Formats: sequence, C-alpha cells, structure tokens
Amino acid sequence: MRRRWRDLWVLGAAAVGFGSAIAAVAAAAGGTAAAGSSSDRFIAGAHLPPLLTLPGEQVTLRYAIVCSPADPAHDPVGTPCDGGGDVYARAGHSGPYRRFALVRGGDTRDGRDFAELPAAIAASPDGFSYYATLRDNATGETTTLPAAGAAAPQNSYPIADATTVDLGPHRFGATRAPDARVVRAAWGAGAAEAGLSGGPGDARVGPASFDVAPDGTVTLLDELNRRIVRWRHGVPSALPLDVATAIDDMAVGPDGSIYVADGTRQAGTTPMLRTFAPDGRLVSAQHLPERTWTQLRVGPDGPVVQEHPSEQWMPRAGASDGRAGRPLADGSRLIVLRTGDDEVRVARVVNGREHDSWRVRSDTPLGEVQLADVTGNRLVLVVKAYVETNDEFEVLVLDRGGLVRRFSVPSAAWAETAPLARFRLVGTSLYQLGSDSTGVFVDRYDLGGVS
Repeated sequence: MRRRWRDLWVLGAAAVGFGSAIAAVAAAAGGTAAAGSSSDRFIAGAHLPPLLTLPGEQVTLRYAIVCSPADPAHDPVGTPCDGGGDVYARAGHSGPYRRFALVRGGDTRDGRDFAELPAAIAASPDGFSYYATLRDNATGETTTLPAAGAAAPQNSYPIADATTVDLGPHRFGATRAPDARVVRAAWGAGAAEAGLSGGPGDARVGPASFDVAPDGTVTLLDELNRRIVRWRHGVPSALPLDVATAIDDMAVGPDGSIYVADGTRQAGTTPMLRTFAPDGRLVSAQHLPERTWTQLRVGPDGPVVQEHPSEQWMPRAGASDGRAGRPLADGSRLIVLRTGDDEVRVARVVNGREHDSWRVRSDTPLGEVQLADVTGNRLVLVVKAYVETNDEFEVLVLDRGGLVRRFSVPSAAWAETAPLARFRLVGTSLYQLGSDSTGVFVDRYDLGGVS
C-alpha cells in the first residue's frame, strides 16, 4: 500500500518531476484496461500538465506510457513500452486543433515521449488547450488523456503579472504551537478512539481523512473501524459507514451528506465515489472516469474529485465535465502547479482568464501542496518544505501585494492518510490532522484578520 500511494503522490499531487513518471505510472496502471479491451490488456499514460506558464516559457508536453506486460504472472503492473501517439493542441480554448506527433529522443528512456509546442500556441495571451491519444505500437491499444479528449481538454493559462514571493531558506524547528487541540483520540476501536494498522517494517495507516463544518464540528474518517466519528462541541459520536479499509478521502457537504473517494479498486475498474446520507445510508456509488484520484472536495455544486492522470477536477457527471482548477463559490477556479522542487504557482481564473496569480519560490525544496484555498480576498497555501532528514509544512497567507503572514507547523505524520487530506480551511481557521504513537489529533491554527 505504501509503495502505491507514495508513487502516485510523487507523480500527481507532489509532481516532483517527470523523472519519476515511469515508476509511478507502472505502479498505478495495473488492471486499468483501455476502452474495449479485456481486463488483462491495458495502456496507461502519465503526464504533468503545464497548467500555468510564464511569458516566453518553452512548453514541452511529456508523457510516460505503460503497456500490458508480456508475462502478467511475473509483471502484473506493466512496464514502459514501445508507445507513441499524437498531441492535439490549439491556442486559446476554442476552435480547431493542430496535430503534433509524439517523438522519442535519444536522451529519453523507453516509455517517455514528448511534443514541443510552437510559440504561436504556447505563448498565446489566451493560453492554450490540448489532449493526447497514446498508443501501444505492439498491440494497437490506445487511450486518451484527459479521458474526454476534445470534449474536455487540458487547459493552460499564462500568468504574466504574477505576484512573486521569495521564501528564502526554511528554518526547521521553529514551528508554531496550535491555538487549540480540538480532537484527541487514542488508537483503538472504542467509541472515541481511532483505528490503526501496520507496525514495524510496514506502513502505519490511521484515519484517512477528515473535514470540518462551519460550526467547528470535526468529522474523522475512521475507515479501519468502518465508521466516521464526529466531535461536536468536543463530544464524540460514532456512525457506522460501509467504506473499504483503505486509504480513502472524505468530504462532508453542507447538508451533512458524506462523500468518500475509494482508495481500492478491482482489476479492470476505476475507483468509486460513494455518497452517504447524513445518517450513514449509502445513497449512490459511481465509478470515477480515471484510474485514481489525489483529492476530494465539496464545490459549489457538489463533490469534485481531482483525478489522475489528467489532474483535472471532475464532478460526479464525469470526464466530459473535467476542468483544470478547483471550482470556488464565486465562480472562479483555483489552479495550482508545483514546478521543479523550488516553485509553486497558483492562479484564480475567472471566465477563462487569470484574475490573481502568485509565484512562491523557496531555497529549500518544496514538496506537495497540501492546501490551496481562499478566505476573503486572500490565498492560504500550505506546502511541504523538506530536506533529507526533516520536513515541515509552510503556512502562507498571500494577497495581491505578496506575503501577509507566514509560519510553519510540524508534519505530525506518524500514520499515513490520504495523500492530500491533512489540512482544511474554515473561515480564518486552519485545521490540521496529525498523529503520533499514542493516537490521532486535530489542531486548529487561527489566522487572524485575513479576510
């Protein structure tokens, strides 16, 4: 379990670079069949979309392609293959596409293909859009990224006037204490406890996710005990929930509905999004269009899932409605891109155009962006800073002028959770899900007058 989630994290959520794509897509590909094929034949692709670009930036679209193994008994997840395909790209977000054949250069490994976009497309002031068809040359199997192809292509936007914030080096060990510890639960199966699996030599897995309501009620997904536990005004209550004992993600809607993105899947299928009534009854179960996900949130029109490999946010309606960026209540979309190991780009896009944007640079390597959300007219960003021997989370409050507030918090990641499920923003309070050898907890950090 640890290998699968860490690989997916590297490729999609953390996006540390294309060099890890082959291993990651191979780990994720097993059992993901191409349309119309049997479950033991598949082609899978991985791609890190350049969602936000700078003026004059060269754009090269890179893909990792994994195909059915020659010997499934000894190689169940597949290997980089003799693949190929085409990219269909256009300037802006409407009109006809131009075809660009994927090529494999002498300095690339098997399974890595690319297409360099001309400046007429990549430097368009309106951004650009594209999709790709990938092919296994040995069998003719094909797949499309994003899943809906031309109906919902990948969109990229220029950020010509981004506010730049230089963090310099991260200072480890200077973390801020929380304003309150709102939940504390020991490991176990009791009414106010939380399940734990694993141990020495194996991955420790605890509650996979949590959510916080506007009134401060905390809901913990205790999937190992097949339930949720709610703390309302500090008083816990457990509710049975028919969820898999896997690393799931969860979000709670305004009406109390509970949404769970399933961390398991059977061969030849994609993960499930399950909807439960506030009393725990299963209302619906729907397959996600793509082979895995990185996070689940509730948008203005219901649950949205950031899916992999497209990294698009998709509502329950399916792949044809997938778009870059998480939808916000004001109608804008929030797009996040981590590029390299020293920069995070964030933009609010309104009606297909950049409204606000930021470039956050760091002398210390940056890992996954755990949270990007808005409060009032400001952006709250939580990103991991790491070195070989240590890691912490940087909490940044930004406005159009730059950095408003900055502090760091401990990783508190003794037990594993869903990949991007450790933080929630409610109003001007930031909540963190953490754990240690004695149990799980939720801490609250008040951000003050940031709206």
